[in-house]
Amino acid sequence: MILIIPALILTMVAQSRVQSAYQKYSQIRNMRGLTGAEAAMHILRRNGLSDVKVEMTHGTLSDHYDPRSRVVRLSPGIFKGNSIASIAVASHECGHALQHHMGYVPLSFRSAFFPVVNISSKAAFPLLFLGLILRSAGLMNVGILLFSAVVVFHLVTLPVEFNASSRAMVQIEENGFLSMEEVSGAKKSPKCSSYDICCIGSYGGASTSEVHYS
Repeated sequence: MILIIPALILTMVAQSRVQSAYQKYSQIRNMRGLTGAEAAMHILRRNGLSDVKVEMTHGTLSDHYDPRSRVVRLSPGIFKGNSIASIAVASHECGHALQHHMGYVPLSFRSAFFPVVNISSKAAFPLLFLGLILRSAGLMNVGILLFSAVVVFHLVTLPVEFNASSRAMVQIEENGFLSMEEVSGAKKSPKCSSYDICCIGSYGGASTSEVHYS
């Protein structure tokens, strides 16, 4: 139980930082007035990915790339918004599409294990709390083990997120989506911040049974 507490604290802190960064930079309009959807479609066309669609999905920061359907799905605030955060998040998801297109090996590794990790993330806390209620050390241990496995998975696959963010910043700068001052803000936005990226997998995209990249 002691081992799970630091992971829980890290998750809560990272989620709080993501929420704070999103709230701040989603209120600042980008200089060109581009929406997240427009930026995403431009990046995909420019890189020869015209077969990848851009669609709007439900929720907040539920943005992700679905490699099975070859679709970049953006939450309403990102899809329709013209903020710095909209550009940063949309570009990050396109970064995953570029990884998929180029056969980025770590992404393939992540996709192979994601379904199992997704099930583990959903089962961990119910088992943990059920174990507490029933005073079952066995159930609690299974819950802790599953949660620990999810945390380790996201830590091990952090290079995938860092790489997607790196690709996103290249696209943002090459396409002139943002001014130099705005680029500084974009680097602090959700899914482009190197610190906050550690919780994106569970917060932004690990809530469904689909294999996708948040």
